[in-house]
This record gives sequence, structure tokens and C-alpha cells, in this order.
Amino acid sequence: MKSRYVRIAACAMAAALGFTGAGFDVNASNNVATVLPSSGIDYSLQSEDKSTSLSSLQEESEKAAAANEEAGGMSIGSVQVGSYAEIASTEDTVSAAPSKKIEDTVVFSKGYTEDLKKAANTGLSEEEESFKNLVIAKVNDYVNVRDIPSEDGSIVGKLYNKSVGNFIEEKDGWYKISSGSVEGYVKGEFCVTGDEAVDYAKEVGTRIATVTTTTLKVREQPDLDAAVLGLVPIEDELIVTEELDGWVKVNIEEGDGYVSMDYVTLSTEFVKAESIAEEEARLAKEEASRKAAKEAASKKAASNSSSSSSGGKTYASPMGSTGADVANFAVQFVGNPYVYGGTSLTNGADCSGFVMSVYSNFGVSLPHSSAADRNVGATVNGIENAQPGDIICYSGHVAIYVGNGQIVHASTSKTGIIVSSATYRSILSIRRIF
Repeated sequence: MKSRYVRIAACAMAAALGFTGAGFDVNASNNVATVLPSSGIDYSLQSEDKSTSLSSLQEESEKAAAANEEAGGMSIGSVQVGSYAEIASTEDTVSAAPSKKIEDTVVFSKGYTEDLKKAANTGLSEEEESFKNLVIAKVNDYVNVRDIPSEDGSIVGKLYNKSVGNFIEEKDGWYKISSGSVEGYVKGEFCVTGDEAVDYAKEVGTRIATVTTTTLKVREQPDLDAAVLGLVPIEDELIVTEELDGWVKVNIEEGDGYVSMDYVTLSTEFVKAESIAEEEARLAKEEASRKAAKEAASKKAASNSSSSSSGGKTYASPMGSTGADVANFAVQFVGNPYVYGGTSLTNGADCSGFVMSVYSNFGVSLPHSSAADRNVGATVNGIENAQPGDIICYSGHVAIYVGNGQIVHASTSKTGIIVSSATYRSILSIRRIF
């Protein structure tokens, strides 16, 4: 009996979806049988023991609806195209109906239908709907986050321009938000939220594709038969520049290519607020790095006095523990090969393997993953504040900053380890170890 219910429900569901796509609003209480012939569809449903016309099904559906409403059960709802509804026999859902058991009836959860109607009315995806709950700073620099909804409140953090918090409540023109480690109030006039935040979130957010397979092939065209542009390891995060049917266009070191949506998960990342304590720690670290860089420059000659030989080439040993020392050590390996999955500074490394191996010479253990490198050390706010030795993270790539707007990195199999402009691609984040 159960399979009979499912088959009948599936047929009715398919018909309803088809009608809605043609402009009909199909409800279980409508005379569906009058609609089907106009579409050239046979409107007889076959069960194991008899043929059931949709007109009789509609009649039974009306009886079920009346009985269900009288019993205080769930109402019969509409089905919108492109959405899903929960389907069950009345044997499962209308347990409080009168004595006659009603069979072969399609019942839709009231909660589902309300959600479907809402989605159909707005035309927004689930993620876009969630953007309405964001509070996004729209200012020249930043807006203060205070502990109370008043300018007399203490400043607990800063929400920089285009940074995002989650809306908690509104009070007297102030929005209470949660963003990063910060919770407090921002003045509403300096932010956008609700419907206005939906489009702005797409502008300020970074669309990310996270790789879910061991080694993902990035292709030159959105086709499984297209040539492979490059390879990307599992959990790497790629910037999405375009979303297509079943494919996304992403940016990797070799250029722009395409990956199948079957092997990535998509998300949108936003910059969060910075607490006062986090700001103070960042500024102190930046000042310490500036002093260390000056000291390292004055000792540059001495740092090259110790050397070792490998493969006919002489390399200076790592000296000290400053970012400048890291940068000076790293640039020695320019010209050495790129090897996917490699970690050898002399025989070949990939981008994250190069960064990992350089830092291991300074007693620092880093992951062999460009995505994981985005979470190491401390955040540096902008390339203008970068210091030698900082880790520069890109879409599916990572490098070491050497100063003067330059990076050293294991680029591609064609170029090997090279020095490039730090802004040759969009920067995702900058991390400081020393």
C-alpha cells in the first residue's frame, strides 16, 4: 500500500511542477483533471489493483482537506516550480481525520509551502536571503563598534569599510552586530542591512570554491574533454569569477580556468570587524617588524658569511629570526624547479611546499596547503603594510613577500621559482609569522 501512495504522489507532484512552469498555480484542491488534457497528458493514475482518475483523486483530496482542517491538521499547500515539498499519504499525516480512512491523497507540509511561496515571491536563493541579515559598513574608513547604542559608549572594535557583521537587533537607530570576536553597536546611518545588503554583499564578498577532491583538474573550457590548465589539491580555496551551469570559472596561478561544481563547495567570505585588542596587537607587531627589518638590513653582509653547497650552487644558511631573514633566505632559490606536491627547495617544490620549506629552516612548522596558510600567524591589513617575510595568499596560491612590492614564489612548472610583483593577482590575505 505504501508504494502505491508514493507512485501516485510522485505523478501528482510531477504534474504540478510542470503546470507551474507553464504559469499555473497548482493546488491540491484545484481541479487538476481539467488542466492535464490541455497539456496533452494522460490523467489516469495506475495503482496495483485499479486505475484512478485524477478527477476522483481531486475529489478525495477535497474531502481530505476538509477533514484535515476540521481536525486541526496541516493545510493543503501549493507547489512552486523548482522547489521541493514533503509528500506522504494521509495515513501518515491526517491521523486525526474522521472514521473513513482517506487514501491516494497528496498532502504538503504547511511549513514547506510557506517557505516555497516566500522564495518564489522574492526570487532569491537561500544564500541571498541570508544576506538580508548582514550589516555592512559603507564609509570612507571605518565605523566604531560600541558597547551600548550611544556615542557615549566605549569603543570595543572597528567595522572597516565593506566589512560585515551579523544583525542581532536594532535600537534607536543603532544596529547590534556580531562580527569576528566583536559584539556591539554600530550607528545605522553608516551601514546597510536588509534588502539593501543583498546586492552590496555580492559586491563586497569574495566568492570562494573549496576543493573537495584529492587533486582537481582546472580546465581551459567548461568541458570534461577540455585541456587541463593546472592541478589544485584538496581543500585549496579558489576565487570564483563566474558561475555557469554545472561549472565555475576560477583563478589559479596558470590563469583563469574552469572546474566542475561536483568537486567544489561554494561560499561567500566577508571581512569581519577588528577588536581594540586585536588592533593594538597588530600595530605592535607591525612596529616590531619594522625595527627588525632595519636591524636585518644593517647585518645583511654578515648574514651571507655562512653558506652551504647543493647541486653545484652555493646557498647561504638562514640567519636570525626576522621576516627580512626569511625573505633573504628564500630568494636564493630563484631559478629552481616547480614540482607539484614537492617540498625541496633545490630539487623542486610547489607554492605551499616552497613556503613551508623556507620557514622550516627558521624553526616554524607550516601546513602544506595554500588555503591553510591563510590562517597562520597574524593578519596584516593591506599590501601597503606588508613586511619582508610576510606570507601573501592568493586564489589557490601562496608566496613570500620580499619587500618593495615584490614576492618570491614557486610559480608554475614552466617558470619554476621566480620573483614577481605582489599585486600581479588579487590578494586574499596577508599573514605575518615574525
